[in-house]
Amino acid sequence: MHPPPPVPPAITPDRFDAVLFDLDGVLTRTASLHATAWAELFDGYLRSVDPDAEPFTPADYDTYVDGKPRYDGVRDFLASRSIVLPDGSPTDPPDAATVCGLGNAKQAMFDSLLATQGVQTFAGSITLLDAVRAAGLRTAVVSSSKNCLAVITAAGIADRFDVRIDGHDVEDGGLAGKPDPATFLAAAQRLGVAPARAVVCEDALSGVAAGRAGGFGLVVGVDRAGQAAALYEHGADVVVDDLAVLTP
Repeated sequence: MHPPPPVPPAITPDRFDAVLFDLDGVLTRTASLHATAWAELFDGYLRSVDPDAEPFTPADYDTYVDGKPRYDGVRDFLASRSIVLPDGSPTDPPDAATVCGLGNAKQAMFDSLLATQGVQTFAGSITLLDAVRAAGLRTAVVSSSKNCLAVITAAGIADRFDVRIDGHDVEDGGLAGKPDPATFLAAAQRLGVAPARAVVCEDALSGVAAGRAGGFGLVVGVDRAGQAAALYEHGADVVVDDLAVLTP
């Protein structure tokens, strides 16, 4: 395991030009909504296949789903249970027995939870976001979710980002999802900054791995689930439970 530094490094303009934030679990508290929707989806599907199937667990969420494009999450989790479904089409109805059908069912569940529970932010993350912007650094939100714009708008933070890369960019631009670094690299390119001069803030293991693979100057793991060791193992330079400690 990568040993934690005695003092987390401040994110300052002499070292960095930009900060790239993941959305769910880093800026907003929507990760719990996603986890709930995924559990409802997979538990229902698994019971329909085998009434004695083991339920979907938080470990399954962290390993196979968190931070990935929706259909990749469906495919990877089912593969872990030795289940293979046809991909189908993004237009498949939610009751279709396809990867896209299950993914669309999850989206409908998430939309319902979002409408009823709303969006909350992590105060420390917003503190850092505002501080780095005030210090002259550029900012981006990078998410595999197609809900990104709706979520940051509902949270009242949409105007705090110079660039947004989300699930629509993944689909329309043919970008590989995390743990591939393509989305983070696309954000850095749009910002006009070198990866080595940019910071990645991520709570997902796949997102931390993407930041490391992209050669970013600082990869910050945000520990929301007691997985500091795993975040270091996947490539985090530093792990914090509150981004406010990195405020310049």
